[in-house]
Amino acid sequence: MSVSYTTRLTARQRAWALPYGEQMNDGQNEPSRTQRQADEIAVLDAKGLYCPEPVMLLHNKVRDLPGGSLLRVIATDPSTERDIPKFCVFLGHELIEATRDDTLFTYVIKKKADG
Repeated sequence: MSVSYTTRLTARQRAWALPYGEQMNDGQNEPSRTQRQADEIAVLDAKGLYCPEPVMLLHNKVRDLPGGSLLRVIATDPSTERDIPKFCVFLGHELIEATRDDTLFTYVIKKKADG
């Protein structure tokens, strides 16, 4: 049985991670804006890797992207539910979407503007 749900962020995480007025997609409604822009999103596949490797790869990948770019991170390590939102807050990137489907964690991150 496959269970799909959206990661629940605390009020503080939401304030830092999501743009004003944005809400996480619960998978029940129309596709999110990030799903509609899927062909414009770089992908980091961190499946099978464990802490700290997903965040280390994320840091390197984000460094190579231009400001404002979108990056989809796919991981299987449950610690990414804690580490990736903190990474975004600490470095000023925007966590647009965080979803979980069984043991697969998916994040969409918007890199902060260069400068």
